[in-house]
Amino acid sequence: MIVHFGLGAFHRAHQAVHTQEAGDGWAICAVAPRSPDVVRALRAQDHRYTLLVSDGDDVSATEISSVRRVLHAPTETEQVVRQVADPATRVITLTITEKAYADTRPGSAIGLLAAGLTRRAADGGGPVAVVSCDNLLANGRRLREAVRNACGSVPEGVSFPATVVDRMVPATTREDLATAAKLTGREDLAAVVAEPYSQWVLQDDFPGGRPAWERAGARFVADVEPYERAKLRILNGAHSTLAYTGALTGVEHVADALGDPVLARLAGRLIREDVLPTLTAPPGVDLREYGERVLSRMRNRALRHRCAQIAMDGSLKVPIRLLGTVRDRLAAGGMPRWACLAVAVWLRHVTVATDDAGRPVEVSDPRADELRRLAHDPRGLLAAVAPDLADHAEVAGRIRADLADFAAYGVRDCLSGA
Repeated sequence: MIVHFGLGAFHRAHQAVHTQEAGDGWAICAVAPRSPDVVRALRAQDHRYTLLVSDGDDVSATEISSVRRVLHAPTETEQVVRQVADPATRVITLTITEKAYADTRPGSAIGLLAAGLTRRAADGGGPVAVVSCDNLLANGRRLREAVRNACGSVPEGVSFPATVVDRMVPATTREDLATAAKLTGREDLAAVVAEPYSQWVLQDDFPGGRPAWERAGARFVADVEPYERAKLRILNGAHSTLAYTGALTGVEHVADALGDPVLARLAGRLIREDVLPTLTAPPGVDLREYGERVLSRMRNRALRHRCAQIAMDGSLKVPIRLLGTVRDRLAAGGMPRWACLAVAVWLRHVTVATDDAGRPVEVSDPRADELRRLAHDPRGLLAAVAPDLADHAEVAGRIRADLADFAAYGVRDCLSGA
């Protein structure tokens, strides 16, 4: 049995699919940390749901049945703790977003995980692997630290393998639900949409056993770090950059942002000139080709990935996706012009919250209010997110100048002349 925390669309389009395609009988008990909606939907349809794989005009539908039980954490807390502690549970996976790793309160995802692991250790429940599938640097180590903070120590027999996950999974729309109903002949309120591409790289450290995910294309390696760094900086860095530039230029979807040659040029130069020089290629991977494929995948208009969705929680994402590139380029003696420009675009987005035409922009960021209070002080603003870069005269000067130009001329015109 696998227990999964985070019953969102990504899990249902990624780990649950790999588990089904492994074909060796493993089942998932999925825990919803907050909303009961998907719990109700899945229970009403015997926990089965439709995966729509969309590639341009081509759409296929597959029934996913690897999720066999669902729990709502706020109202079924004891059942969640009991399932984590159950000796039949041998793998625990999480997709809870970056900010949830800092929340160790009782009842939070980490708090419930810690309670279950503590009971498991006391009851002699046996070894278990706890696997973060979130976009975090060293996500295995981060999860171990979160569990230690919640438990006081890490229980015996628990491993925390590092992973890299990749699949573009936009929010499901009413149109998607109508497509699922048309293709399957039945209503499915838990249907999810994804692109054809899917990647899963894992450190093979599963003391209690695991599904044969390699049958479904997963790759088990000794060190995930080269894959992690490449994915976070190339795909996620470009994705965030397009989300912020798209939102500030009145574009709703990432694919449409890439349809603007000015925004596409920034994303391409960011990858080629700033990101790639900071990376070591994983074995057998051509990073230039990977970068081109990433942009091609983002052009898939069938996904309708909203800029506002990708732009959420930038104060947690930008340090991982962009600031490491800036620092590594500087350490190598280069000036990361395009990465600095992307950082400036994010700072404009989170502090001004209007696009070039003066229309309101949707901003969801835990530090938005704090950063807006610093909008009049560009150096102080940069220091609040990257004190070391605020002390770098050229970087601070470029970002200050970019912010002034955005205010005077608009983001798109400035990018056009960059």
